[in-house]
Amino acid sequence: MAASCAVAALSGCAATHPTVYPNEQYQKAGAAQVDEDIAECEARAKEYVKTGGQGGQMAAETARNVGVGTAIGAGSGAVGGAIYGNAGEGAAIGAASGATAGVLGTLFGWMGRKSEPDPVYRNFVDQCLRDKGYDPIGWS
Repeated sequence: MAASCAVAALSGCAATHPTVYPNEQYQKAGAAQVDEDIAECEARAKEYVKTGGQGGQMAAETARNVGVGTAIGAGSGAVGGAIYGNAGEGAAIGAASGATAGVLGTLFGWMGRKSEPDPVYRNFVDQCLRDKGYDPIGWS
């Protein structure tokens, strides 16, 4: 279960897509063609825009959370270990626990969020749709 949740979070299953205003081009093309054109613009943007996007953001947040969790866990573990006579072992256990909490906290936090595209990617898709005669009005 946890593995499928991780895959779902990383794959961006909650990703947003552009919405276009039902202008004359939209009416002429029809919904199926509009969907094809959106998919084509998104594919072109993925090919052209080489950024970290959501994956890069998630990696940075994970690293930050692991660092904070490790430091807090090591400190509190050392204090707890000192009380019971072994500060080093307490610090090691606390650090490992804190790092794990940092990873899991990031993963579960990202699972509940809607995936926002990189701004350059989004602008590329919007411009591509304008070039095709559509009027992008937002992402949902």
